[in-house]
Amino acid sequence: MPDARFAAVVLAAGASRRMGPGRNKLLLEFDGEPLVRRSTRVAVDAGLRPVIVVLGFAADQVRRALGSLQCDVALNPRWDDGAMSASLHVGLRRVPRSSTGAIVLLADMVRVTAEMVRAVRDSAAHDAAPIVASRYEGVIAPPVRFHRSIFPELVAWTGEGFKSVVQRHGPAVRFIDWPAQALADVDSPGDLERQPGIITDH
Repeated sequence: MPDARFAAVVLAAGASRRMGPGRNKLLLEFDGEPLVRRSTRVAVDAGLRPVIVVLGFAADQVRRALGSLQCDVALNPRWDDGAMSASLHVGLRRVPRSSTGAIVLLADMVRVTAEMVRAVRDSAAHDAAPIVASRYEGVIAPPVRFHRSIFPELVAWTGEGFKSVVQRHGPAVRFIDWPAQALADVDSPGDLERQPGIITDH
């Protein structure tokens, strides 16, 4: 795919239920930057265009936390059902027809860097695999690159986590391996203790 162009789909619609009442993890700060802005900026810095951020819970607050970043905000009206697939469907429908595919990121994966995202994107220059997934000592997780040909399958899929779609393609999938510590995300108060530098936005 020598002329490949990839959009980003940043999933940021969840209600942060495991963080406890009244606490939105996407507004927590890591090194002084809200998590949702950090993950979106990583996609922007990696050179993905457009960067589509799918919001849901507390959408107005989360949108404000994005500040002046150049991104396309989409709203998942079904965010409360808790299914990641609904947010992914919303994001994929906003990917331009001119895009070769999309790279999916999660807004709470605080250790994903622009360099990691670029590596997933740039693998298209020498590998036409329909899916390129990140792997953290055996754990499959974003960032994941999907060729447009996989979109119909993703839109038909429902549930939480798209690892089943990746696994379904077996040997056709390529993996980029990262250290286990890069997998860190923020779901519960205990995760905060394991991620020095994260503070609340209050």
